[in-house]
Amino acid sequence: MKKPILYLFLWFPICFFSQEYSDYLGAGHSNGITVTSSSQENRLNWNETASGENTINGTGLDGRLLETSRFLAQATFGTDLDYIKTVAENPFEDWIDNQFDLDSPSMGELTQTVYDKALDRFVTNGGNEDDYFGPYWPHFQYAWWESNIGNQDLLRQRIALALSEIIVISRNSNIGDYGVGLGDFYDVLKDNAFGNFKNILREITLHPMMGIYLSHYNNPKSNPEENTHPDENFAREIMQLFSIGLYELNQNGSYVLDGNGDRIPTYNNADIKEFAKIFTGLGPADVMENPWGVTTRFGVGHYLAVKDIPMVMYDEFHEPGEKRLLNDQVVPSGQSGMQDIDSAIDNLFNHQNVGPFIAIRLIQQLVKSNPSSAYISRVSSAFNNTKGVRGDMKAVIKTILLDEEARSCSWIDNPSGGKLIEPMLRYFNVARQLDLDNETSENWNISYNFYQATGQSPLAAPHVFNFFLPAYVPNSEFTSANLVGPEFEIHNSATSIDYINEVNLWTFPQYYSILDTWDLEMEGRPLDFEALKYYAKDSEVLINQLDKLFTRGQLSNETKQLIINAVDPIVNDWNEDFQYTDLRVKMALYLILISPDYTILK
Repeated sequence: MKKPILYLFLWFPICFFSQEYSDYLGAGHSNGITVTSSSQENRLNWNETASGENTINGTGLDGRLLETSRFLAQATFGTDLDYIKTVAENPFEDWIDNQFDLDSPSMGELTQTVYDKALDRFVTNGGNEDDYFGPYWPHFQYAWWESNIGNQDLLRQRIALALSEIIVISRNSNIGDYGVGLGDFYDVLKDNAFGNFKNILREITLHPMMGIYLSHYNNPKSNPEENTHPDENFAREIMQLFSIGLYELNQNGSYVLDGNGDRIPTYNNADIKEFAKIFTGLGPADVMENPWGVTTRFGVGHYLAVKDIPMVMYDEFHEPGEKRLLNDQVVPSGQSGMQDIDSAIDNLFNHQNVGPFIAIRLIQQLVKSNPSSAYISRVSSAFNNTKGVRGDMKAVIKTILLDEEARSCSWIDNPSGGKLIEPMLRYFNVARQLDLDNETSENWNISYNFYQATGQSPLAAPHVFNFFLPAYVPNSEFTSANLVGPEFEIHNSATSIDYINEVNLWTFPQYYSILDTWDLEMEGRPLDFEALKYYAKDSEVLINQLDKLFTRGQLSNETKQLIINAVDPIVNDWNEDFQYTDLRVKMALYLILISPDYTILK
């Protein structure tokens, strides 16, 4: 007697099983259901089996997996497929909450440790200790990569980098020689990433690396006899770039307009001068041991200052008297210098602009370049008041990543629904999502060639305005559509081609390693394609696997077919010096990584 065919056989268990589901077949609800099919497919040299029961139990349906891949592309520097599968099993909010509980090792301390190891290696290989410089920016660079390969604090590290592109210091300045200071400044952003934004503003104000970079380290009070006045650099940038921006904003990010329909400036030159008075009197908290007998005091040059301890106030060099700040706030005469600073931080932190200003910039960093006014408003609201707290970064981050505009795909083909992924994030993704051929435990990477090609590396912006401006408009088409494209400011005829050349080198590691050290007698780290070679027996299977990792299930049919056409001719007898599966992986990976499907996050 023949067994009932599948579509008849399904009805009875659903009717009589104790729990009914009203969603859809394939959602994994197969308890009590028996599937009978005409056959199942088993392919030679494949571990997988195409079983009849997979038609209803959800196995092989990748919707949730691809949704998770897209979520993690926004919230991390990249994860492997096993990690994506694990996160897919639970609500995204659970993953975020778990990430909130993870601490991070100190980047400043790790920079010093890296330097000590590198110095020891240099001396062991015949170098003279006095000839080895540092710790300076390469040691911070090594430490940054060491912290971001194989780590678990993925969300904290991602937010720290985003903040570093809003609150900018750069090694491309007079602070590049101070590696531990760079690492310690990064710790301020990383350690406060899940804290309160007010603490971020206060700690970056007091950090000696920011003081040196924006010149309020050893910034003295006015001297009428010499016609000198407090330096205004930091006073300007903490307002324009770090907190409130140039023009008054509504909660939804739109501009507040005056009676003539014009934008209203948030501050003027007089305000800058008043804030500059606030940021006087800050100097070194300690100095390094030195042969000149220099002790800790105001005015000591930054070379000798200890740069991983907050600056301290020298009140005799602080501008006395009353200061008038924004929104008619008056800082009374007679306060200490640190009380003045706390008053100024409060004044900026409580300004109506901070919520939408930070909301826009973090959304642009993590999710999309052109968020809707409603999305901005929801994030601003979380900043302004979550359970009675203003500036709660956990609330802001969770709102950004879980908002319907970040999670829903209804807008995915809308021109406003995406962003160009900046080059260094594409780089991090590849290094994190594929296996590395590691012979040692270190994952040090100078990434100098990549920096030369694209101009990007952590804490290496060309100026305080970051690598690109948040309001950059690439061309007239963007102007007509009222859209911005920040990352396109560094996407040009040189960097775009050089990025392609970098990808070519990564995917042929016999020529070049994706992680590279610098004069340390250490081997580089090429990519390891062994795991992917298994899937390369079938070009479509391979490309589907890469799609889950790199293009979030959004690889277009056109791109997919182009890659298949390039991969299929690579067969066993293509080149006897290489395994054909190895060459297939390299070709498919190269073409995916230079495709718009990868470089645009939707």
